[in-house]
Amino acid sequence: MTKINKNYLDLKENYLFYDVACKVKKYSAENPDKNIIRLGIGDVTLPLAPAVISALHSAVDDMSRAETFKGYGAEQGYGFLKDAIVSYYADRNIAIKADEVFISDGAKSDIGNILDIFGKDNVVLVPDPVYPVYVDTNIMDGRKIKYISANTENNFLPLPDENTEADIIYICTPNNPTGAVYNKDQLKVWVDFANSKNAVILFDAAYEAFVSDPSLPRSIFEIEGARTCAIEFCSFSKTAGFTGTRCAYTIVPEELSFDGTKLNGMWLRRQTTKFNGVSYIVQTGAAAVFTKDGMKQIKENINYYRENAKTITDTLDRLGIWYCGGVNSPYIWFKCPDNMGSWEFFDKLLSEANVVGTPGEGFGENGKGFFRLTSFSSHENTVEAMRRFEKLFKKD
Repeated sequence: MTKINKNYLDLKENYLFYDVACKVKKYSAENPDKNIIRLGIGDVTLPLAPAVISALHSAVDDMSRAETFKGYGAEQGYGFLKDAIVSYYADRNIAIKADEVFISDGAKSDIGNILDIFGKDNVVLVPDPVYPVYVDTNIMDGRKIKYISANTENNFLPLPDENTEADIIYICTPNNPTGAVYNKDQLKVWVDFANSKNAVILFDAAYEAFVSDPSLPRSIFEIEGARTCAIEFCSFSKTAGFTGTRCAYTIVPEELSFDGTKLNGMWLRRQTTKFNGVSYIVQTGAAAVFTKDGMKQIKENINYYRENAKTITDTLDRLGIWYCGGVNSPYIWFKCPDNMGSWEFFDKLLSEANVVGTPGEGFGENGKGFFRLTSFSSHENTVEAMRRFEKLFKKD
């Protein structure tokens, strides 16, 4: 008889954002005349940069000619894109090698797939609250998960202590969902801890381009000792608006070794077996991000979203609502007014202001009583959403 992976039965019935979408769909059907503004999921709204569009068109033309047509490419990515990423890091005085860069169709995919190269008996450490994918992918594999508390006392930036136990450590900074950002000294504590415990850090840098404070790290490899304990994931989704185009990269240092085996070689073997690579067309568009025009254009888009974040945080400031994020992050994480629960607040905001956000409780126990808004909307929608928000919660 066929047996199933019963670890799936330990998952919550639905993924957080599916639950949110179902609630919004039901409300929309019952209230078709309402103008609902969505500040919930982290999907971008601005179109791809002109430099990227031009490169995509050129790549499509390449596929129409026999002399420039591309079939299967290297599973780990085309050299032109890997070299562009190496240069992008070099511009920030971070040395990585092209053979350490692996191109994929999304950071979410790689964060889940990287678990293929780790044993199931590893202890996994994740912060609470946390991006659900970190938890769910490990539950699917049957690993033991421990939580480290992120809360207002530590500004949602927890650090390890003598009682912390971990083999695989997840760190996301700027953080999804809280928008909090570790400084270099704090990340050094994590790197030293990982090296002392012979543990690995899975570092999610998907939102690094939103860091505007030059003193804050945008890569784990800015920290001394990280090359012997960390893997970095980054995505073009938020940096360059590739949510519908799909491209990302993972950096696995050659020095990273456990049980006498280099993880770089293991990941290469995994990818060449289970992954056929990202299309030539998409990789050509991604490489255009790192051109002079591309960098200028995506910075303009990021600044657009930063203005939206400021609109949100200015409103929270006027209302005296505690929050973090929004300055070096596209996410704003705040305490629900009037001590409301996360889902209670979600329902009130949807039904009385027709604005959609994400209940903090969906990200973990420590998210209860908190809420997340994103800056990935139009200026007009963000201004209108926060006008409604302020009208609803302003004290007379």
